Amino acid sequence: MVQFSKFIATVAAASLIAPSFAHPGEHHDHHATKAQIQARERLAVRVRRSVDTCSQSSEHLQVSARSAARRSKVVRDLREKRGITAAPQKFKRDLATLEKFDAIDHNRTGELHYDMHTPEHIIFGANTSCVLSPEVTDGPYYVTGEQIRSNVKEELYCDGVDLFLEVQYIDINTCLPVPDVYVDVWNANATGVYSGISTSGNYASGGYNSTYLRGIQQTDRDGVVHFETIFPGHYDGRATHTHLLSHMNVTRFPNNTISASGNITHIGQLFWNSKLREAVEQVYPYNTNTQAITSNADDMWDIVAAGTTFDPFPEYVYLGEDLADGLFAWIQIGIDPTANYIDDEYYSVAAYLDAEGGHASSSSFVGGGNGGQGMGNGTASNGTFLGNATSPVNSTSV
Repeated sequence: MVQFSKFIATVAAASLIAPSFAHPGEHHDHHATKAQIQARERLAVRVRRSVDTCSQSSEHLQVSARSAARRSKVVRDLREKRGITAAPQKFKRDLATLEKFDAIDHNRTGELHYDMHTPEHIIFGANTSCVLSPEVTDGPYYVTGEQIRSNVKEELYCDGVDLFLEVQYIDINTCLPVPDVYVDVWNANATGVYSGISTSGNYASGGYNSTYLRGIQQTDRDGVVHFETIFPGHYDGRATHTHLLSHMNVTRFPNNTISASGNITHIGQLFWNSKLREAVEQVYPYNTNTQAITSNADDMWDIVAAGTTFDPFPEYVYLGEDLADGLFAWIQIGIDPTANYIDDEYYSVAAYLDAEGGHASSSSFVGGGNGGQGMGNGTASNGTFLGNATSPVNSTSV
């Protein structure tokens, strides 16, 4: 629920607003990025041809039907739990119009309104099919060793618009769900600050020991994870986004963490519809964030994430009449379960948690692949697996 304690939030905003040079160290060659976009588009087209052979299978259609029914039930349960009786609002982009725009113009997509008589498979259908989702950098603020938990909100620094996020992982080879994927989620808080990092451009309260708005969940038999978080805040130089990173073939430890070894099967970012962003920015405490706002059109990474075959904007509903009641959002991610991006330049580890707390990695903000000196092998500087602690770190209620 949006919190309206002016005193608490004003203090939090004053202590958490980062300088205007957010994300120092995230430097990428724009010409190389453009070449990557073109290469990934060609790959996506080839994959799409193979996907077309399985997307109409009875098994995939059954998964789609279960997904629509599940999302509908989640919304009903959330509304009942929160005592919401007003009709929810559905905002869905016009896909026919969307196809006329290239990737950079996703922020111009329109809205359609649905009423309570619209069938749930229309309202709660996914915004993508099982197409290959492009890989995008995990940015310079990825932290390993986080707790397995669905509710990543904590008592402090998490005021904002409640967001209940569903992500479903689909195998591009079979169009079927991928179970047992461990999914990291993390995003900035309402004033544009990430937890777990204390460096120029992002001084989190609590420093490397802070864990708010970070967590891990395991996909179920339908390839689904749910997170309770908040709508991300913005910071200078980037459009509003949410980070996702998926692991497979990992070890789950008794202290509710996982090893950082195994396959990194997807590194991605979700972006948010401009109309929704504009509405959120008017709500406290987002409206105390003094950092410059970057539009979707001006962001360098949503161009990579979006394309002719994949839409990186989740679908969403207002649970009630306004943002104070929260949001439910969902998206499908198409992955190749055999892929491993652990040595890719997009995978970098800025910090890690262990039994002694949080620590900066030995080479923060450096990619793990192509000869990088970062934590791309999933180990700490002493060679032990990240997250292999003997007791929970900064444990919070889940």
